[in-house]
Amino acid sequence: MALPGRVLTFLEALLFSALVGLFIWFWQAAHPLSWIIFPVWLTASFLLHHDTPKTLGWRADNLWPATRQGLPVFAVFIAAVCVIGLGLGALRHLPEHLIDHRRFVGYFSFCLLQQVAVNSYLMNRFLAASERSVVSALLSSVIFAALHWPNPVLIPVTLIGGFGMCLLFARQRNILPLTLGQAILGGLVWWAFPVAWHHSMRVGPGYYSFARRLVTW
Repeated sequence: MALPGRVLTFLEALLFSALVGLFIWFWQAAHPLSWIIFPVWLTASFLLHHDTPKTLGWRADNLWPATRQGLPVFAVFIAAVCVIGLGLGALRHLPEHLIDHRRFVGYFSFCLLQQVAVNSYLMNRFLAASERSVVSALLSSVIFAALHWPNPVLIPVTLIGGFGMCLLFARQRNILPLTLGQAILGGLVWWAFPVAWHHSMRVGPGYYSFARRLVTW
């Protein structure tokens, strides 16, 4: 891709990220139907950039190589969260997001949407702009973490986990193992850290509104 095309692709990804931030902080309350911008944007971008199921990671032909590649990475992440949970006394309650199938399916679906946005879109665009997987993974994970502001648990978790998942995607483009790994890891994060810290995984204004609920309990 020529330099002007790379610059435009980079700016496109930044603008999309900014719009997501605006939706989280302002539009979802004032204009709840504004979420339609994102599927329209993504669809138009995928068509414009001539993306295919293989480039987007929506595929099954490399499912096992992608899964095998991700197993040791997610094993380390999961082990680390479990150790933290044991240290914080999480054994006093169950990981409800993992054992309740309705919660897990709902959270899995949400993680799938995040993987489409972070890897199928952001990571792909930054790869096209920079042609460097580490730089692209860093940019994508920093944005991913920033969109979880001001949650003190999710910001570092999404920064570290997002960086690892983006690197995995760059090597094997398949979002299905990443989605499953993220859903399991997210369920364990909810279990391991006190609700008073992660505010039931809320971000943006929802983090503060949940804080007010904690005060009244």
